Amino acid sequence: MDLVLLTALGVGGATLIGALIGFAFKNISHRFSDIVLAFAAGVMLAAAVLGLIVPSIEYGGKFGLIITVAGIFVGAVCLNLMDKLVPHMHHMVGADQEMHGGNENLNRVLLFVTAIAIHNLPEGIAAGVGFGAGNTAEALVIAGGIALQNIPEGMVIIGPMLAAGVSRKRTLLLASVTGLVEVLGTLIGYFAVSLASAILPFALAFAGGTMLYVISDEMIPETHAHGSERGATYALLVGFCLMLVSDVLLG
Repeated sequence: MDLVLLTALGVGGATLIGALIGFAFKNISHRFSDIVLAFAAGVMLAAAVLGLIVPSIEYGGKFGLIITVAGIFVGAVCLNLMDKLVPHMHHMVGADQEMHGGNENLNRVLLFVTAIAIHNLPEGIAAGVGFGAGNTAEALVIAGGIALQNIPEGMVIIGPMLAAGVSRKRTLLLASVTGLVEVLGTLIGYFAVSLASAILPFALAFAGGTMLYVISDEMIPETHAHGSERGATYALLVGFCLMLVSDVLLG
């Protein structure tokens, strides 16, 4: 349990680390953030497939394949419904250059932060479910991938909020809240699976589906939106292969 809590704090804290980097380097280039985000997407893709989806099939027994496919689609559909309630991250990030102050822009920024916080919940659940499966090495890989993604996410929060007139102290507080949501999600995922091991195969697939949705719907479009498609593609492959090698060596 101590390891789960520490990992949850680490995953959530990665957003805060990104926010601090955002304070230090206010004019981070799109190319740099796209490369970092693409690398994180590759890590998360490998973590979703190797750490969640494949184990879901293995734990599912006779109906493992059916349970896994169903869980993936349910996870993706749930995030799709969430996207209908909150804005897509890449839409809001793409608008950050237009935010110069005023109540309307401040509301857009706060909506952006809310969107990130809501999207962090299923990511945290994915990390917690990994620990609930009992494979600590795989769980750490999943959590590491999510934490890597949270760093550039935390970086892009800062600029729009400061430009909209939010104080530095309040900006840091809001960035911390988005990270705390992920800590909460991690604990929910861990305890849900620990208390009801029968739901483990479906929960693993559900978590994998949410991660695949985030990668396809949010991360890849963002990394391809500023002319860095080729570099982002290679960064994604590097992240994926790095996690593939880690999985084989740790396994």
